Amino acid sequence: MSTENMASPSLEEISFQIILHAGNARSSSMEAIHLAKEGKFEEAKAKIAEADKEFLEAHHAQTKLLQKEASGEGQNPTVLLIHAQDHLMTAMTVKEMAQEFIELYERMK
Repeated sequence: MSTENMASPSLEEISFQIILHAGNARSSSMEAIHLAKEGKFEEAKAKIAEADKEFLEAHHAQTKLLQKEASGEGQNPTVLLIHAQDHLMTAMTVKEMAQEFIELYERMK
């Protein structure tokens, strides 16, 4: 295997990984809200679990950035990275709100 294939992912690649997984987590969280609204609480909670798995992947990508920074390979943040971080934080907020909606809909039933 060539050294190029073993190179650590670029800042751009890591940013896109964060965006991908945060987007998937946000979508699962929104689906959870819709399922809870329909009274499908177990399915809604399963969607929250899916979101958690996606967040774990996003955090793994984020950890790569921290490791690069710690090893002296840090780079100046790009607009893409800032967008990725914003996307992640927004998705986290949606998940937290989804959990509240699920609880609220359960109480209403």
